[in-house]
Amino acid sequence: MRFYLDHAATTPLRPQARDAWLAASEIVGNASSTHGAGQDARRLLEESRERIAAILGCDPIEIVLTSGGTESINTALHGMWASRSATADAIVLPDGEHHATMDTVAALAAEDAHVRAVSLTDTGRIDPDAFRESLPGAALATALVANNEVGTINDAAALAREAAAALVPLHLDAVAALGHVPLSFRELRADAAPGVGLVAMSVAGHKIGAPVGIGALVVARTAKISALLHGGAQQRGLRAGTQDVAGTAAFAAALAAAEAERESEHSRLSVLQRRLVDGIRSAVPAARLLGDPRDRLPGNAHFLFPGAVGESLLFLLDVAGVAASTGSACQAGVAEPSHVVIAMGGSDRDARSVLRFTLGRTSTDADVDAVLAVIGDAYSRASGARTAGGS
Repeated sequence: MRFYLDHAATTPLRPQARDAWLAASEIVGNASSTHGAGQDARRLLEESRERIAAILGCDPIEIVLTSGGTESINTALHGMWASRSATADAIVLPDGEHHATMDTVAALAAEDAHVRAVSLTDTGRIDPDAFRESLPGAALATALVANNEVGTINDAAALAREAAAALVPLHLDAVAALGHVPLSFRELRADAAPGVGLVAMSVAGHKIGAPVGIGALVVARTAKISALLHGGAQQRGLRAGTQDVAGTAAFAAALAAAEAERESEHSRLSVLQRRLVDGIRSAVPAARLLGDPRDRLPGNAHFLFPGAVGESLLFLLDVAGVAASTGSACQAGVAEPSHVVIAMGGSDRDARSVLRFTLGRTSTDADVDAVLAVIGDAYSRASGARTAGGS
């Protein structure tokens, strides 16, 4: 039997999303076509866009449908950079951002962008004061609503206010936060002047039970963002290409279900999380919970296991039927140390000794019990192997 504790990576497809996708797939027609079949598709597409916009607190026209979080982030950052003021040449980038953001900024830096790093606290939070000090004269800024590895929730409203006061366009990565914390693009923008403050926010469907391959970038009506993909005038010209009607309908259904249960799931997952955290601490007294102990995503339990290699722990848990994550990037099959742990002040060795357990709507006490039944032995074996190997 397999116990899944990696919901932050992707979460099971919701029945509502599956049913919405299957029903929408029966509609034959391109939503940009003017004939009846095309207009049927367009009607469902726009109704779904309206449902998504209502939950994200924005106007339907501000929803730009994408293939997911990575495309949304790339579209926002490349587009904001291309539309920057001629006198601005810096990007404000907090340490510990998702690799989709870090790698996009690195690509821009390889051209002509200057990067202003913002350090994290030892709990993984972006300090609004440090963020504010980095803003003057910047072309754009970006920040996570919630850290995807350690689960710490940032004060997104404060970051948006600081960006607005400094007249800097801001992008928020809300991929990890979607479905767990209230998100209102309109409220986060507050009274920002046109083109500054929060101008874009990225989300992804598969994190809340929609199919993989659908997401959205919320783009303020007043934002100056150049298109990443060209070839058509769809979606205000910001994302050319035939729009995914079935995927959008499934995303809308999943988002509605996630929002309806958000508060109750927060309470339920918080209880499971506490059981998991307390149980791991009891089984492995040396283990240390990383991230903010209170202001964190309800299903996230990110642990440092001193003296053990995260990859070894991951393998031992997988053999026992438990799916978790090291929380580090894996490129070309080579695991990297967690840049988030390093940004929080941890050593390279610490960054290789972490595991991320993330719970979701299908998680039960049985999943927690499965981890607690094997984590003590797995740690003993993994740390023993490291000692024996002399590393």
